[in-house]
Amino acid sequence: MNTVKSEDPTLAEQAGRPRVRDRIFETACELFYRHGIRAIGVDAIACEAGTNKMSFYRSFASKDELVAEYLRFKDRNFWIWWDGIVAPHQGQPRAQAEALFEAHVNKTCSKESRGCGLANAAVEIVEDEHPGRAVVIAHKSEIRRRFRALAKAMQARDPEQLGDALMLLMEGGYLARLTFPKGGPVSSALHAARVLMDAHGA
Repeated sequence: MNTVKSEDPTLAEQAGRPRVRDRIFETACELFYRHGIRAIGVDAIACEAGTNKMSFYRSFASKDELVAEYLRFKDRNFWIWWDGIVAPHQGQPRAQAEALFEAHVNKTCSKESRGCGLANAAVEIVEDEHPGRAVVIAHKSEIRRRFRALAKAMQARDPEQLGDALMLLMEGGYLARLTFPKGGPVSSALHAARVLMDAHGA
C-alpha cells in the first residue's frame, strides 16, 4: 500500500496543504517578528512548521538567506502600505505626510505590533556581509529619500532637514512602541509631525 509522505511538496499541494517551503517561510516570519532573528534557530523554525532540518535546507540554502527573504517580504509590504496611504492625497504632500503619521500611529499602537521588523533587524544584524543587512539599509534609505521628497514638495525651508526629522519621528515611534506597549509617546506622533512641518514652513 502506498503512503503519502508529508514532506513531498507536490503531494502536499494536491492535498490542499501549503508547500513545505511556504510553511517554513510563514512560520519563520512570525517567529522572527515576535521573538527576534537571533533568538530563533533552524530547529525551532522546522519544529514549529511541522517539518525537519533536512526539509529546511532543501528549501533555503541557509538561515541567513531565509532572513534576507523575510526582510524583503517586510520591505514589499511596507511600500504597499505606504503607497496605499498616500494615494488618496495625490498632489497634496502635507496631507500625504499627515496621513502617513495617522496610519503609523494606528498601526504601531495595535496590540499585535512589535515595531518595525526591519529596524529590529538592523539592531541584530551588524555584519556587512549578511545578505539581510543590504535589504535593511536600502529600505531605510528609501524612507529617507521619500520623506525628503515630500518635504521638498511642501516647499519647506530646508527640505532635507525636515525630511530627516520626519523619518526620525517615525523610527522613534516604532522603538517607543516596544517600551510603551499601550500607546505611549507614539500616540503623539501625528501632532509632532504637524509641529515639525509648521516650524519648517511646510
